[in-house]
Amino acid sequence: MSGGIFSYALLAALATALLVAAFTDLRRREIDNGLNAAIALAAPLWWLSMGFTWIDVAFQLGLAAITFVFACILFAMRQMGGGDVKLLTALALWVSPLNFVQLIVLMAVIGGAASVAMAAFNMKRVPGETARDALALFVAAAWVWGACAIIFSLVTGRPLIGAETANAVAAFLPHAWIFALAGLGMVVIFTLGFFHIMRRQNSRLPIPYGIAISAAGLWVLGEQTLYAARLAAISG
Repeated sequence: MSGGIFSYALLAALATALLVAAFTDLRRREIDNGLNAAIALAAPLWWLSMGFTWIDVAFQLGLAAITFVFACILFAMRQMGGGDVKLLTALALWVSPLNFVQLIVLMAVIGGAASVAMAAFNMKRVPGETARDALALFVAAAWVWGACAIIFSLVTGRPLIGAETANAVAAFLPHAWIFALAGLGMVVIFTLGFFHIMRRQNSRLPIPYGIAISAAGLWVLGEQTLYAARLAAISG
């Protein structure tokens, strides 16, 4: 079996594992240790198929160690589950440092959007707070829309705000103080909306980082790592 075909097979297996991880996290709010161990133990095969040098391997191990330390801090702060820590660390063995930064950014955006959406649906409705509920739902929808725009920009490589849009905004707000005032107003609105969402939670919701990690990992596989596999296939 050539290195290229072997690389594609490993990527297919990793993509399947990430889909399983997302499904189990959505269904049971946990990710199996065996699945995380399989992803980590298969990483050396990926290094071999890609022709990694000892320096490359050292970079991957260092990245995984740093990821584990910071993820454990989030775990201690109850911001990330144990399975999420292991999954993210295992993925760090597969993804180059530069691409891993992109994975982290995408994971944070997806996880944040999903958390806000779940929190909005988990709100306890109280009579007499219709206006506050409407404000909270508006803020949640705007936040999710903004996250989707960022994800679209990351995936397509297009700028978040085009030149024409930026010029139109600049023409509409010719004075810096007007722009600052508008920004302050948005901060106040979002703060009030998020405060109401958090204050009216029916129960504590776990942040769906397993789904976010899996989705970000699949994106990196499709956009970055798959390209490396093509190079390995060309080189034989």
